[in-house]
Amino acid sequence: MLQFLKNILKPAPKVDLGELIANGATIVDVRTAREYASGHIKGSVNIPLDALSSQLKKIKKDKPVITCCASGMRSSSARAILKSNGFTDVHNAGSWFSLKKYER
Repeated sequence: MLQFLKNILKPAPKVDLGELIANGATIVDVRTAREYASGHIKGSVNIPLDALSSQLKKIKKDKPVITCCASGMRSSSARAILKSNGFTDVHNAGSWFSLKKYER
């Protein structure tokens, strides 16, 4: 029983975002257009969180997706929206700036 609980409460395995990006993951920046214009990751796609549900067709379901925003709150919501719409390989990077080191 104790081992069962440990397995349930165990954190999800860490994902190497750099490797996902190097292999062609789609980076979806869910900040506003104005925030995106002030700085973003090259090659990322800007779909503001409030428009995400209506623009899902812009994102390929057969590739890993990495969401980002200013702090991680909106990208967490974006991840949930994508998962509930059939996207299976979705990762929340948190702040877009944390992805700068992987920029293509």
